Amino acid sequence: MTKRRKLAAGNWKMNGTSAELGEVSALIKAHPAPGCDILLCPPATLLSRMAGQIGDAPIAVGGQDCHAELSGAHTGDISAGMLVDAGASHVILGHSERRSDHDEHDEDVRAKARAALAAGLKVVICVGETLAEREAANTLEIIGGQLAGSIPDLVTGDTLIVAYEPVWAIGTGKVPTTDQIGEVHDFIRLKLEKRLGAGVALSVRILYGGSVKASNAAEIFAVSNVDGALVGGASLKSADFSPIIAALEASG
Repeated sequence: MTKRRKLAAGNWKMNGTSAELGEVSALIKAHPAPGCDILLCPPATLLSRMAGQIGDAPIAVGGQDCHAELSGAHTGDISAGMLVDAGASHVILGHSERRSDHDEHDEDVRAKARAALAAGLKVVICVGETLAEREAANTLEIIGGQLAGSIPDLVTGDTLIVAYEPVWAIGTGKVPTTDQIGEVHDFIRLKLEKRLGAGVALSVRILYGGSVKASNAAEIFAVSNVDGALVGGASLKSADFSPIIAALEASG
């Protein structure tokens, strides 16, 4: 079985100003030589400063979105090249909040992913079902469609990360059962194998996201095909994120 290095990714969303950069220093101090990869995705206003503060420490920085075009008349948008210029190595795409708040569809996510990959970024592509879709027993159909439509061709295990985030669990405190998480992660792995081939698919990391916290992290990380977490609110403070990272390190 391919050994995949675990990943703890923090999505700060629309939170954080210069005052919160102290949390990054605390995280570096707590994990000077982490046993897993760590990624922080702050708001765009903090990207350059956070990257500079991290320096050579083993923490990567990513954006939360990018435009599909390289440049142009797109007021308020940020291109993939701009993220790279600011110090980013990754970008989150297709988060459910982007899909709902900005009416983004799979083809939009796919176009953005192509642009990000062309700029040299690694993409974290998010998929997930709503509560209504879960209750209608349509979860796997929805996830399969999002994977097929959102992931571009020519991705590799080094450039693609998939994050499963059930929409109904994001920021709600509700967490799927470990059986539900395992079913979806195993399904994602199977879909990736059929699409990309076993060699590539087995090297792609699949993260779980949705109300991950220190108290449930170890249980989640023990689930089949869970290679880490995409963490929202609990990534804003080192005291909350650090125990999650420690649980991931301990999961092997």
